[in-house]
Amino acid sequence: MREAIRFTLFVVIIFALISATLKWPLYGFIGIFVVILAIGLYDINQKSHTILRNFPVIGHMRYLLEMISPEIHQYFIESDTDGKPIDRNHRTYIYSRAKLERDTHPFGTQLNVNEDNYKWMQHSIYPAARLSSPPRIRVGGSKCTQPYSSSIFNISAMSYGSLSKNAIEALNKGAKAGSFFHNTGEGGISAFHLSGGDLVWEIGTGYFGCRTEDGHFNPERFEKNANRPEVKMIEIKISQGAKPGHGGVLPAAKNNEEIAEIRGLKPHTDVLSPPGHSAFSDAYGLLQFVQQLRELSNGKPIGFKLCIGSKDEFDDICKKMVETGVKPDFITIDGSEGGTGAAPIDFSNYVGMPWEQGLIYAVDTLRGYDLKKDIRVLTATKIITAFDVFKALCIGADICAAARAMMMAVGCIQALKCDTNTCPTGVATQDPRLVRGLVVEDKWKRVRNYQGATIHDFLELFMAAGCNHLEQLDRKLIYKQVNDKTMSYATLYPEVKPGSYLQHVNAKAALAE
Repeated sequence: MREAIRFTLFVVIIFALISATLKWPLYGFIGIFVVILAIGLYDINQKSHTILRNFPVIGHMRYLLEMISPEIHQYFIESDTDGKPIDRNHRTYIYSRAKLERDTHPFGTQLNVNEDNYKWMQHSIYPAARLSSPPRIRVGGSKCTQPYSSSIFNISAMSYGSLSKNAIEALNKGAKAGSFFHNTGEGGISAFHLSGGDLVWEIGTGYFGCRTEDGHFNPERFEKNANRPEVKMIEIKISQGAKPGHGGVLPAAKNNEEIAEIRGLKPHTDVLSPPGHSAFSDAYGLLQFVQQLRELSNGKPIGFKLCIGSKDEFDDICKKMVETGVKPDFITIDGSEGGTGAAPIDFSNYVGMPWEQGLIYAVDTLRGYDLKKDIRVLTATKIITAFDVFKALCIGADICAAARAMMMAVGCIQALKCDTNTCPTGVATQDPRLVRGLVVEDKWKRVRNYQGATIHDFLELFMAAGCNHLEQLDRKLIYKQVNDKTMSYATLYPEVKPGSYLQHVNAKAALAE
């Protein structure tokens, strides 16, 4: 009670001084005084917030500043190179290419070229002739009867539900215009995916779009969707880099009636996909599932996506490929620094192998078992610039895809509100008022522009490296600063000789006999 009396006297004195100085009319003074006094008395007597009990009224400033701190940090504090997860320079790269604005950079690099982990590419004093058209990659092994010719840079997995209908439609129209693929994410195929763009249909642990009522795989529903002409490839999502070992999360606020119908769920409920698949539980079962999907889809390319966790498990999958002769047409490698709309922070920060190590390990293991020649490697973690694409292909990937970069091309400003349904740009929300702000007929052009300009930049780097064919890209072209020394990736990560691991397998088999 004493605190309330003391606070009341303090407010009276302050407002009396202010009103005398500013010559406020009496009714104005009384009105404002009553409002402030009511807020203060409430603050003193509430029991949820210590700051407000101890500092009534003015304590609200702390919560106000906390609420807008991401914006303050992004616009007024961070430098061009230290923003997380994507810095200002990279955001500018995306926006300038999406809008076909200035693509040059003045006054030299802002990067510290002597710090650890700085990466650069080797160029040639004899640049190659520019390729007449962007290269494309054929996906489809010997058992695939409907192979797909893919761009080297595409849209990675993002579900309708996580993203708005306008964002999905703009991405798909951009993919159609630029002739690159659009991964549906695990949320199923919606009407907004069907604007003419090539689709990679992702099948997650929830089997959305091909599930039974109790959440198991439904072959009949799968067959119907898999044979849509828009679906060019099918990807089994084993794990996602941003939350490996954890199922997908769609907050109830985003799960409206339309999304629930597409996924076969109840609306307005939190959607938590299982952490693992019910259709298989080991390497042999995974490969049998690959074979089943290939048959049901009438020979379309089938692959799987994962963030490497246990090396032994990936090694076991490769051994089973050799043993059974069943191989996926592609494998997508995600990294632990991958993005997501919603994930437990411990999973985002501490679970899974980082992208570079994961990609290198997967490529080397496939080569060791002499499988790389039959399986395309896709990769999709923080691929933003042409150099990112160049580096990934030098490491051993065949095809790249981007998610967050494509979101920014369609309008995302990295507001970090993806899991709240309050995305201010209408990209990662289902709020009709906010979705309305994203105009599809404007944004799809930016998606096309960004992808096309990035490919253009890649061809410039490709030419500067003196390359005429994608096969010339290898780890000798990329360097990294490590402990004050510059080392090529070929030295850091020596490439494994094709088939070299088979010697150990054959030796063990001989001993067993």
